[in-house]
Amino acid sequence: MEQTTIDLVQSSFEKVKPIAPQAAEIFYSKLFEFDPSLKALFPASDAAMATQGNKLMSMLASAVASLNNLDMLIPVLENLGKRHVEYKVKPAHYDTVGAALLSTLEAGLGDDFTPDVKKAWTDVYGTMSSVMIKASY
Repeated sequence: MEQTTIDLVQSSFEKVKPIAPQAAEIFYSKLFEFDPSLKALFPASDAAMATQGNKLMSMLASAVASLNNLDMLIPVLENLGKRHVEYKVKPAHYDTVGAALLSTLEAGLGDDFTPDVKKAWTDVYGTMSSVMIKASY
């Protein structure tokens, strides 16, 4: 992974951190819009979804911060992928998650969601999801 890609992802995520709860809401709204069947994989209550959103943003923050240390990040992603099998996540769901993530970043970053930032996030998410899928299926 190129350093420029890592830098773009890390610097753009710093701009998302202050709006993390809203970003999580946007993410799940987009996810369920893109594939309504995924709603069944998540808790029904608003409080439980808020907790889920916190977990999502914490995991993203940790992964983004670890992009310069892939030797540490890869086993974490492998374990995360294995856990997601237990939650009934299928390989095809990762594409929907990626689309929801990019859509969330576009909404959250506004004009700062440049084509270069989009490509960087696409590359990073593609790498992360590939590791998770390969470890699980």
